[in-house]
Amino acid sequence: MKANGTLRDGCKKTEPLWIVFDVSGTVHVAKNIRVQSYKTIDGRGQRIKITNKGLQLKECEHVIICNLEFERGAGPDADAIQLKSKSRHVWIDRCTLSDYDDGLIDVTRQSSFVTVSRCHFFNHNKTMLIGADPKHFEDRCIRVTIHHCFYDGTRQRHPRVRFAKVHLYNNYTRGWSVYAVCASVESQVLSQHCIYEAGDKKKGFEYYCEKAGDKDHEAWGTLRSENDLFLNGAQGHMQGPNQVFGVEEFYSNYTLESADAELIKKIQRIAGWQNVPRPCELAPHVVI
Repeated sequence: MKANGTLRDGCKKTEPLWIVFDVSGTVHVAKNIRVQSYKTIDGRGQRIKITNKGLQLKECEHVIICNLEFERGAGPDADAIQLKSKSRHVWIDRCTLSDYDDGLIDVTRQSSFVTVSRCHFFNHNKTMLIGADPKHFEDRCIRVTIHHCFYDGTRQRHPRVRFAKVHLYNNYTRGWSVYAVCASVESQVLSQHCIYEAGDKKKGFEYYCEKAGDKDHEAWGTLRSENDLFLNGAQGHMQGPNQVFGVEEFYSNYTLESADAELIKKIQRIAGWQNVPRPCELAPHVVI
């Protein structure tokens, strides 16, 4: 089945769809586009830029967002990609994201099993939030993997984490203005073979103490750094490393590359929107 329509039309359909684009262009979004389950939004073959608002995933599962650009989001709660209300099994790959009034990617309200890979973030303040509020103690279920991403001079939240278990590997973060990674209330962050290159601010890892909504006492977040590379005086103080999960709890088949100059070059080359062709063979799809 092949059909034509708008991006919003394709995203709201209930059946599984692979959404592709016939022409390049800018999609000015007046209000967030709600994405239903079993959707692949695939920008390969064209250059698609989403502006003003973004994509909202709410109570959905099995979504892929690939090879898109998000730029200049306006208004309160304006996120480029927003996951909430138990959205699960989401893959965000090779997207370029910048300059939204709120976040670029937010994973909240029990959304889990999320992978963010090969994305480029720049010209932004609060980049990525995982767990929105210490009252949301149900967010202990959140699991997120972030790899081969380029945080390019964004100010903070690469990511900021509450409650969740987050695996960072082979990312390149440079020139932050507040901190690189923040672990707060009960969070567990594992950073492996990442590169942290400081600008004027040297503190790579920040820790906040907050009280979970179901507890009487405050708790810190924890972080373990394994074979990370710290450049230009970047500081990588760990907190509670023995309390952080072991990645073998979730998967064993992944490849760690050395954190070195070659990895920096590779991430700068592969992260973000890519000029690559659209696959010839597609599942049932909508052409925008």
